[in-house]
Order: sequence, then structure tokens, then C-alpha cells
Amino acid sequence: MSEGDPSRVRRVGGFAELLATPFADGVNALYWERSLPGDFAEVAARLPAGQGIVPLTDEELVALPLSAAGRLAAEAMLADQRLLRAHDLAPSLNLIHDCQPDPAAGAVPTDVTSFHVDSAPVEVDTWLCTYLGACSEGLANEDAWLKVEIPEIRAQLLRDYGGSDDAGFAEFLHEHSCDSHYAPKPGAKPYAFGRFALWRIATRWPGSPVPPCVHRAPVNLPGSPRLLLIS
Repeated sequence: MSEGDPSRVRRVGGFAELLATPFADGVNALYWERSLPGDFAEVAARLPAGQGIVPLTDEELVALPLSAAGRLAAEAMLADQRLLRAHDLAPSLNLIHDCQPDPAAGAVPTDVTSFHVDSAPVEVDTWLCTYLGACSEGLANEDAWLKVEIPEIRAQLLRDYGGSDDAGFAEFLHEHSCDSHYAPKPGAKPYAFGRFALWRIATRWPGSPVPPCVHRAPVNLPGSPRLLLIS
């Protein structure tokens, strides 16, 4: 990201600004663009083979037998976590071996590869950083349709619900996270979060001054792992 950022996205100059800048005037995504040293692919290669999403502990990273370049990468990821924890955040570093859409999903797939927003009952933000592999994507709210408001999808969901379009149906949609997922409008252009950039994005919570940031995880297949920090 750089000049020409979408109107809802703002670049900041460092961590302090990223932490302190309020979401306002429609801006719901902030990022600190960085260049980090080290061999992040070596870190992933030294970790055990597996499937799905595997959380990594600080102790696992410290214990890895790494070259000097690999150690630089591990230390950069550990430093980010220490920084976030020092500000009462709870980061998790994940090795994502594979992340794919659910082939058996219904009218509204609700996996993280679908454009969605994060929700919370109180004010909280989502923090993200991709160190290795494909990056997350964002989508301007104006370029997204809430899937449950698309007539043919809503009709299918009503059939699945087996009742009327009432308060019970709304609760059904919420319980199954259907009301958090979006479809790009024709011609919409998602934006990439970028490698090493630390992002802070708005969630959906009561009283939020801005709409939540619509985003998704990329599809990645076995053999193309990702290293992702999320809080």
C-alpha cells in the first residue's frame, strides 16, 4: 500500500501512531509499512509439518535451530509480540499450512477466506501482520454487498431456516455468522495488506464510529505456508 490507498485506509509512520490514531471520518484500516530482516521461510521450514492452522509459542521459536538469517526473522516476530503484549493485547503467531474454502459450505460460506468483518460486544480492534506467504486482503465497504441482503441468498437461507423472515431468522443468521460475510460488487478491487505491514482494523461493535473493515484471508495450499500474527 502507498499513495492511492483506498479512502478508508490510512498509512501511519510508526507503532505509536498506529496505536493512538482513532478510527474516524470513515477510515477503518490503519497500517504501518515496514521492512523486516531475516529468512522467514527458514523459520517455517524448521517447524514440524502439519495441517491447518498451528499456533506457535515463543518457546518454540527460541528453540529452533536457525541460521543467523533465520534467527533475525524469529526475533522480529518475537519483538512484535512483546510490543503488542506491552499494550495489553494478546497476539498469536500462527503457522498456516493450508487454508481453503469449505467445499460443503451452504448459501453463505463462513470460513475466513470469505470477505467478512470481525465482531465484538465491546470496543476492540483486530491486529494483523503477514511475515510469509500470501497476504490478507481488504475491501472498501462501498464495494461490498452483505450476502444476507442479496435476494437469492436470503431466500436460500430462509429455506434452510424453515421459518419466516422475522427476529428469529435474524438470530439464526447471527448465530451462524451469516450476517458478517460479504460479496464483492462487480468491478470491486480488493487491496492487499502486504508483507510485513502491521495493520490495525476496525471491528463491528456497539457504538463504533466507523463501519467495520471488510477483509479476508487468502487461500493457501499445502506446501505454501503462511506466518501470520493476529490479535
